[in-house]
Amino acid sequence: MKDSEHPFFRPLWRRVAIVAVCLIWSAIEFASGTPFWGVIALGFAGYAVWQFFYLYKPAEEGKAPTEPEPKE
Repeated sequence: MKDSEHPFFRPLWRRVAIVAVCLIWSAIEFASGTPFWGVIALGFAGYAVWQFFYLYKPAEEGKAPTEPEPKE
């Protein structure tokens, strides 16, 4: 998850799915009696929320890069 602005993560449903999988994984670990792995999975979910919803800035498609105006 180092490159959170990768084009794969543009659709909202993918970012939500990744967070949901981490939360479900955490719930399964807690339910099966392994709280250590549950806390690790919960940490993954928290990090994913931070990267994909708090810090995420989607790239605007179809917008040409701005070039400085030539000085005359």
